[in-house]
Amino acid sequence: MQRQCFSFQIRPGTLAEYQKRHDEIWPELVAELKEAGLSNYTLFRYDDEHVIGYVECEPDAATCFGRLAHADANTRWSKWFEDIIISLTDDDGNMHSMQELWHLS
Repeated sequence: MQRQCFSFQIRPGTLAEYQKRHDEIWPELVAELKEAGLSNYTLFRYDDEHVIGYVECEPDAATCFGRLAHADANTRWSKWFEDIIISLTDDDGNMHSMQELWHLS
């Protein structure tokens, strides 16, 4: 299992809508996330424009997010958030990830 921490920016003035959409997350998306091997998925608000995410990936992040790449609900969800999220990835398609330095289990 790999722990993945990442960050991204949302457009100014969209925090309330971003929160509302997550409060009403689609059950089919939740199922796809779990089927892809993701668990303990948490989003944190840093300020009104920055979000930090944490998720546990089984067996690893590349495999899990690869499984999600063409999943129907995930694809629709990603498209729906184009008006809110500035970018989840860099120019090479990699998430803006943070390197793990230490973990207490």
